[in-house]
Amino acid sequence: MDGGRTPTPPPVLILLGPPGAGKGTQARMLEQQYGMVQLSTGDLLRAAVVAGTRAGRRARAVMEAGDLVSDEIVIAILRDRLAHADCSKGVILDGFPRTTAQAEALDVLLHASGQRINAAISLEVADTAMVKRISGRFTCGGCGEGYHDTFKPTAKPDVCDKCGSTEMKRRADDNAETVAQRLSAYHAQTASLIDYYEDAGALTRIDAMGAIDQIASDVSAVVSAAVAADTTA
Repeated sequence: MDGGRTPTPPPVLILLGPPGAGKGTQARMLEQQYGMVQLSTGDLLRAAVVAGTRAGRRARAVMEAGDLVSDEIVIAILRDRLAHADCSKGVILDGFPRTTAQAEALDVLLHASGQRINAAISLEVADTAMVKRISGRFTCGGCGEGYHDTFKPTAKPDVCDKCGSTEMKRRADDNAETVAQRLSAYHAQTASLIDYYEDAGALTRIDAMGAIDQIASDVSAVVSAAVAADTTA
């Protein structure tokens, strides 16, 4: 008997970082290590629309009208998704929240189920080094595995290490000018969000300019500490 001890709620992590910082790579590694599920806003919206949920139908109507989906609808879709069984070991939020208003709404949602943001991890990069990093990245067209010409090349040229596909894709907008614009937009948009989680004591900054495995080790240490803190609370 556990004396009626309340089960530890599934952890919720947020990955922050500009385009090219490696959020997707780190999220996939956390999924494999902890059994968590990565949730991105775009994927959530598309899945809800296809499934025809109440929130998904609302989102579809808004998108078909050419408008932006409101925070209220996104939160409703996220609420539905967090109730799925595969989220029982925790989730990694990628791309949400983007503003302090969204962060506040997310806190309310999580509080209702006894959850909270266990860790907000900011992957810190040097803007001047991002051009080389982003311009060299590509993905497998078969399974979506990410690679980089310098930092994570395939073992065999143009052959995916994971699924063996030879179909590789590169984004047309991965060039110096667009990268600079995206970095500027990211900093302008998320500066207050970084402050929000720092003030809440949930933020950890990690140097994301090193080797992928070292970054993964640093991220894992933060996640393990955050999960352990909830378990022993």
